[in-house]
Amino acid sequence: MLAPNELLINATPFETRVALLENGQVVEIYIERTKDRGIVGNIYKGKVAKVLPGMQAAFVDIGLDKAAFLYVSDVYPYLEEYKILLDSAEDEEIDFEIRELNYKSDSNTMIEDLLTEGQEILVQVSKEPIGSKGTRITSHISLPGRYLVFLPTVNHVGVSRRIEDEKERKRLKGLVEEIKPSGSGFIVRTASEGKGREEIQADMEFLIKLWNNIQQKKEMVKAPYLIYADLNLSLRCIRDLLSSDINRIIVDSKEEYEKIKQFISEYMPNISSEVVYYQNSEPIFDNYGLEAEINKALGKKVWLKSGGYIIIEPTEALVAIDVNTGRYVGKRNLEDTILQTNLEAAKEIAYQLRLRNIGGIIIIDFIDMQKEANREKVFRTFEEALKNDKAKCNILKISELGLIEMTRKRTRESLGRSLSEPCPYCDGSGFLKSKWTICYDLFRELERNSYAIHGGSILIEVNPDVASLLYDEERTTIEYLEKKLNKRIIIKAIPTFHQEEFDITTI
Repeated sequence: MLAPNELLINATPFETRVALLENGQVVEIYIERTKDRGIVGNIYKGKVAKVLPGMQAAFVDIGLDKAAFLYVSDVYPYLEEYKILLDSAEDEEIDFEIRELNYKSDSNTMIEDLLTEGQEILVQVSKEPIGSKGTRITSHISLPGRYLVFLPTVNHVGVSRRIEDEKERKRLKGLVEEIKPSGSGFIVRTASEGKGREEIQADMEFLIKLWNNIQQKKEMVKAPYLIYADLNLSLRCIRDLLSSDINRIIVDSKEEYEKIKQFISEYMPNISSEVVYYQNSEPIFDNYGLEAEINKALGKKVWLKSGGYIIIEPTEALVAIDVNTGRYVGKRNLEDTILQTNLEAAKEIAYQLRLRNIGGIIIIDFIDMQKEANREKVFRTFEEALKNDKAKCNILKISELGLIEMTRKRTRESLGRSLSEPCPYCDGSGFLKSKWTICYDLFRELERNSYAIHGGSILIEVNPDVASLLYDEERTTIEYLEKKLNKRIIIKAIPTFHQEEFDITTI
């Protein structure tokens, strides 16, 4: 019997972590830290503080330290240009950048015709404050759901360009136009591909209900006021990941447990997943063995059950993955050994891409196979293993050199980048000059600058490990240099010195 599919939620005041388990195995991990939560997507009832006709913009008080900035294009009532930009959007999300419409100087509609000081207006944050620049806001509200993005101020239906099948695009557009309320707009997200009427309609109803709640709240409060904060990680995962396939949601915070139950009953009443409050003394991620899995997912080497292994090496431009037979020697011949290692690696790589959330360009170096049929078998296995991945992947056929080139859509920061930072010691290179190399660099430096060395003795300050080497194995070289330079050489170990650091002075 297969293990249940579960969502595990570890919520604390400083950090929330969500793990998606499929058949008992963790396949996706999401992490959000309280200090990193921004305000983009938040909806405020603001009050116009100042109208600037010369800039065709206004300052709006939304309750932050600085007034937010609103361009005329973001309150422009004639939205044809906005619709055109929505149609040309490359991503299925409503990229807030597309709201930056260029105001036509010959338009009769001016900012002073639209806004007056003291006027209350509903706005959404499109850009965080940066340095001296205040928050950027827009009155063109967008509410992302699982399959759709709701545009309550625009009568328009668009489809993500990432849905490439023209027949599917027409089907989805026709479906949304048929069931949407008149006067409102929607963008069909990539996740909608292949979904039926029931799922699309449920998402639409969720978003319309959310918008109605925002409208009701707007009438009850005075500006400036935060009407709606974008969902926290727990609720976003409930919205985006929860389906009939997930049997249980297990959460270790009573407060978050109550929020999730209320959210599901209010917006997703058809979902039958059980919500469980985890009360064991052992931390939830420890109990399910997830802490060890997370630590493993930060390493470069991943062992395969057969004894082979893969190396995952992120670079600035791409991610390189190398497959090796390791300890696996097989039972028959070399080609069979290589095939079995590659087949196992193909499944593991697909799993690791999803678990680590690796995106961008990915190059996979499978072990060279002589037979075309074997190469095709590995490719098909890899392609099949990627089917459960929600991120869009494009894969090229395996080459003569055993390489697969692919891209995987970046949806968020990879797990490694979220949890790690470059090593301050090696500066992220992963390598240091060896102690021997430092010794010989030091010797060359002494000889190179011998003409400038004055005084009776030379003091060499080095890292303790390098000092040990100079005292022991390289003692003969030190004596040779003392004779050559006619100076006494004193070696001093400095514990705070980097391994590659040394200093030469005369005393």
